[in-house]
Amino acid sequence: MLLGIVYAVVSVMLGWQRFTADFIAPFGTIFMNLLKLIAVPLVLFSIISGIAGLGSPESLGRLGLKTLAIYLGTTVLAVSLGLLIVNLIKPGESRDSALMLENRIRYELWKKQSGAEDLDDICLTCKPEYAELTAQVSSRMNGTENQDLVASKIEKAKQTQNQGPLAFLVDMVPDNIFTSLNDSKLMIQVIFFGIFFGIALLYIPGERQQVLIDFFQAITDVFLKMVDFVMRVSPFFVFALMAGTISQIAGDDVSKVLPVFRSLGSYTLAVVAGLVIMAFVIYPAIIHFFAPGIRFSEFLKAISPAQLLAFSSSSSAATLPVTIECMEENMKVPKKYTSFVLPIGATVNMDGTSLYQAVAVVFLAQMHGVELSLAQQLTIVLTATLASIGAAAVPSAGLIMLIIVLTSVHLNPAWIAIILPIDRILDMCRTVVNVTGDAMVCTLVAKSESQTETA
Repeated sequence: MLLGIVYAVVSVMLGWQRFTADFIAPFGTIFMNLLKLIAVPLVLFSIISGIAGLGSPESLGRLGLKTLAIYLGTTVLAVSLGLLIVNLIKPGESRDSALMLENRIRYELWKKQSGAEDLDDICLTCKPEYAELTAQVSSRMNGTENQDLVASKIEKAKQTQNQGPLAFLVDMVPDNIFTSLNDSKLMIQVIFFGIFFGIALLYIPGERQQVLIDFFQAITDVFLKMVDFVMRVSPFFVFALMAGTISQIAGDDVSKVLPVFRSLGSYTLAVVAGLVIMAFVIYPAIIHFFAPGIRFSEFLKAISPAQLLAFSSSSSAATLPVTIECMEENMKVPKKYTSFVLPIGATVNMDGTSLYQAVAVVFLAQMHGVELSLAQQLTIVLTATLASIGAAAVPSAGLIMLIIVLTSVHLNPAWIAIILPIDRILDMCRTVVNVTGDAMVCTLVAKSESQTETA
């Protein structure tokens, strides 16, 4: 991974961008395609065989409720932690008073144009002494607000918001499973079909049931072996993936790489601090109290291949096959738990993404001189938690969910353009926490179920 970053910087300095794009980056794309190729069918067949392995519908109901309850609990913890950190550090409050003044006027102008709700009684644009500055800011307002990338994400967020309250249930049920299998963004539909099929399988008479269970288990084993083949050459693939990503960011100028790691420093610090605390303080504490006997250092060592892949791919879905393999081979978690808990986690559990959304919303509000009340910050907790359930397990899906959270507290969704330059790096970090959270919950559920069965 580090070699890929170093190579990308050197290649830009030496003018090798074309060579990197033509002969190095494609292997990173192949790597992602291989993992996505394996992920969707692996999820389907592993869920079916996992549910069948539970033995009874009663066991499935208990396992499902327990899994969802823990996932929702850790998500609320993550959002609350993000709000606590951003309110303590206050990364959006700049020492540059002129910049803060301009940002505040920009926000007020947008508020008037959009008809958004007033969040406070401040009105700088109403004061004569700021008339000239207001005119200058107004003339420059056709910048970040109208970028194509921002506009497209805002449009996607609007489509999501305009759906009814039960739209997520409609979206869960596929009208054609083959269409769902063809699109990794429809993973929730594949999971629904797998659970439905697995439940029906529990009611099939003994001999026929066993034939189907053996069949699906054999297919699952084949896909896991495919994962093993891909991971044998993963160091080269990860090098190519990192080299291609960083080279694309840099373009023709190596100095463009530096802002990615340097700009918006306080904001980046707040997000990374929250993610580190979540992964290395809160998760160990949860495991210590609810899964005694499991050392967190051993847990981290066991899932480290999945964490590294999550960082380089920024995709929980692409990492899922490796996460399953790590939990089964290294943590010795039974297949009936990994095949049920982890695929659901890759779709509904986004602790890192939820924490990032909380920090980003308050940061952007602080930057524009907007003080969010306790009630508005509680709205962020609720919206970010619900949005994380619908967030696709693909790179940068969190940006679309962030727009929804910004809109829920009456802030300008176009502000995401401010954090776009460093979003890719932070996306890599938060995906590591997402995957770590999935593995942690899987460990808790397996430990709890084994105690229940023993009792």
